[in-house]
Amino acid sequence: MPHNGSGNRSAPLLQRVGLAGAAARFAQRSYAADYIALGFLVAGWVLVQFVDPFHRMFSLDNKAIQYPFAVHERVPVLWSVLIAGVTPFLIILTWSAMCRPGVQKTQVTVLGLLVALMLTSLLTDIIKNAVGRPRPDLVSRCKPSRGTSNNALVAWTVCTEPNQHILQEGWRSFPSGHSSFSFSGLGYLSLFLCGQMHVFRPRTDLGRCLLAFFPLLCALMVAISRLDDYRHDVYDVTCGGLLGILIAWFSYRRYYPPLRSVLCDIPYDKSDLASPEGFAKLDDEEQALSRPFTSRSGPSQESFQLQEIEPSR
Repeated sequence: MPHNGSGNRSAPLLQRVGLAGAAARFAQRSYAADYIALGFLVAGWVLVQFVDPFHRMFSLDNKAIQYPFAVHERVPVLWSVLIAGVTPFLIILTWSAMCRPGVQKTQVTVLGLLVALMLTSLLTDIIKNAVGRPRPDLVSRCKPSRGTSNNALVAWTVCTEPNQHILQEGWRSFPSGHSSFSFSGLGYLSLFLCGQMHVFRPRTDLGRCLLAFFPLLCALMVAISRLDDYRHDVYDVTCGGLLGILIAWFSYRRYYPPLRSVLCDIPYDKSDLASPEGFAKLDDEEQALSRPFTSRSGPSQESFQLQEIEPSR
């Protein structure tokens, strides 16, 4: 009996008998680990909302932060969530109801979208609080007290704005949250459409390309609205957009092959991602590319047959 117990402990985790082995096999065949990680992302984002940003010192004569405070935004936060979060989700569900791709494909597509949105939101808010860059409308938000020096660096304590939300948001300029969120959700939708319609195959018709890249245009318009409202400058919007599209690409590629693949519309099969020993398994295309090229040193069998048939002179 002791010998069997030690053998069970020395065996790979996926081959063990008991609760640990069953949990490992369940995690391998399902997306439970991804859902748990997604829950941690949501919890982390909620906790970050209660953290005040770093208050970088500023000067009242800095014209870059003297723009007026827009009371009514062109794209409020709620509309940003509807455009970049709810709309891609509904489009994916509509596609699933019409095309009936199967539960596994729909699950990984929705899961990738949720991971992209939550990871982008969490990283964006963490960077915002850590950097503490003043917004272009900071002076209008701050309402500095009388007698504050115009040509000297001052701290945030000179502000008299009673609304703490408006005041604290004045130091959350970098990167743009609207830009990162819109390029994350709509960028993921654009990648998904490119894969389903094989946009990057040779001689793809223009209509497919325009339809696949239209979500990126919508994300760009949301980002530009932040410039029009003087909430951000070009630097904030550009970095936010890059952050969102990179995370969207990262989340999409975790479940789908490259867009230039002939199988770009089919997600990876969860059961083929790992062998019982736990090593990663390459798909057919990557495995073919990884094989070294071997040249034939001698004549082939066909050449021998040709030589035998050829009459002697």
